[in-house]
Amino acid sequence: MLVGGVRFDALQVGVRRLWEIKTHQFDTYPAFIRRQEIEKEMEQIVEERRAAAACGYDYMIGVSTQAHKDALLQRDDTLHIVVTGCQR
Repeated sequence: MLVGGVRFDALQVGVRRLWEIKTHQFDTYPAFIRRQEIEKEMEQIVEERRAAAACGYDYMIGVSTQAHKDALLQRDDTLHIVVTGCQR
């Protein structure tokens, strides 16, 4: 789904909420790669949150593991993240 020029994974039915789902195998990456991945994701998240808010949507992130959620929250504790358990 394209909103404000940014691609999202899903629109939640019944509420104005856009989702980004991360299915990376984050827990299997070496620490250096994890840090790089979080930096890259944070750049994407900033853009997605901006676009969602500008169009009146809430923004949620789904991740596969608690470790991935924890790493993102360490960077920005205002994120709304759900551990989906979805495996790649």
